[in-house]
Amino acid sequence: MDDVVIVGGGHNGLVAAAYLARAGKSVKVLEKLPHVGGAAVSASPWEGVDARLSRFSYLVSLLPDQIVSDLGLNLTLRSRAASSYTPNGRTGLLVEREPGPATVASFEAVCGSLDDWERWQRWYADLELMAAALAPTLLEPLVSREHLRLHVDAVARGRLWDQVFERPIGATLQELFDNNLVRGVVATDALIGTHSSLHSLRANKCFLYHVIGNGSGEWKVPVGGMGAVTAELERAAREAGAEIVTGAEVTSIESDGKTASVTYGDGTAEARFVLSNVAPSVLGRLQGREVHDAPGCQLKINMLLRRLPALKSGVDARLAFAGTFHLDESYDQLETAYLESVAGQVPSVLPGEMYCHSLTDPSILGPSLAGHETLTLFGLHLPASLFEGRNERLRDELVRRYLDQLNAHLVEPIQDCLATDANGEPCIEARTPLDLEEELGLPGGNIFHGELGWPFAETDAEVGKWGVETDVDNVFVCGAGSRRGGGVSGIGGHNAARAVLERI
Repeated sequence: MDDVVIVGGGHNGLVAAAYLARAGKSVKVLEKLPHVGGAAVSASPWEGVDARLSRFSYLVSLLPDQIVSDLGLNLTLRSRAASSYTPNGRTGLLVEREPGPATVASFEAVCGSLDDWERWQRWYADLELMAAALAPTLLEPLVSREHLRLHVDAVARGRLWDQVFERPIGATLQELFDNNLVRGVVATDALIGTHSSLHSLRANKCFLYHVIGNGSGEWKVPVGGMGAVTAELERAAREAGAEIVTGAEVTSIESDGKTASVTYGDGTAEARFVLSNVAPSVLGRLQGREVHDAPGCQLKINMLLRRLPALKSGVDARLAFAGTFHLDESYDQLETAYLESVAGQVPSVLPGEMYCHSLTDPSILGPSLAGHETLTLFGLHLPASLFEGRNERLRDELVRRYLDQLNAHLVEPIQDCLATDANGEPCIEARTPLDLEEELGLPGGNIFHGELGWPFAETDAEVGKWGVETDVDNVFVCGAGSRRGGGVSGIGGHNAARAVLERI
């Protein structure tokens, strides 16, 4: 009998495996795919193309330095040259990583004054103070809401708790900023992977996790792609003594609270504890329960370009695409897209954002692709229900529409810049929520495994727990569906391992 069986070899499962094995526990990881990593992988979607794209998840913010240090991971995370660029007719809003005269000038050009720029600086300075205070708590047992509020109030301005935790983020942004485009740039952090109005606190939870990662909120590019993160975690787990079995789909989990039996393929694994790195709804079905999924809401488009296109605004494309390129993501456009999508309609204007990772990490492209660049687009407010019964047709339609919207800001059509694969086909692929469900086993394609939760105890009974517990004493959630999970963070894996080590 093993001490621990981990269901799912995604990055959180590997984090948990490494911690537990390093503590001397016998650990078995069961992964149904032929490889570990889940959505955190690097690969080329195109035949004969020497590229290592982060096909699914793509940036790292929430992965704590403590986990990297504890597990001895050899990772390089690079800052992007710019934070964001948002085209706006013949001008645009540029936010440099270290804001200078160009950023100030762009705010004045877009807003007509520097009022919103001054508010922006105060807002993000406050958020950075909050991030520094909250990030370490994500690797500790849960505290009460009031305890966390006092913690935030002690380091940031008194209104910040109310602005982030109590009032809908949309109301906060309408109060803070006058310009619709500025509001939208801030608001996108509240909507990545979350189908919500900006006037719902669901958006606040998403915003919170996007701005507190590792104490700064900066989203960085992993050198070598997401697969480099997974490869290091797999190495750490195996070297610590964990057994990793791929091609092993788990079909059932039974437990009496003291010992558990996990059935997979042609085998059965017995263990004192089970950690679930699959979505909570998948865990429920494995336990024989009737459960409901929480579907995802995004479209991912990957492209390989022979060159970056020039912008009509005249801004250097290597700067504009280095960070987050916001496409039709003003505050009003984001809210309208949500309202249309929740009514069962494809948004009339598609909000999305793009990144050129190869500008920050050229190593993901092989020598034969010198001069080429990648381009990744993440589309918002496209719930899984829109794709049902028409997945391929709607996927193709959305790709065409997104490219057309992008072309409105380019000197030449993006289609003219696309590279081709070994068969002469354009290097472009798109993945819908239904595609993610089929390929990765994410129910409804939800990249967070479900709705995000606040990083504090919701009830007095939760205080002092790790946010990974279930109603079965020896079954824990270690993936994105754990409290404080979501994103490529390893936090769920760390916290589940700590919970086991307290009891074993």
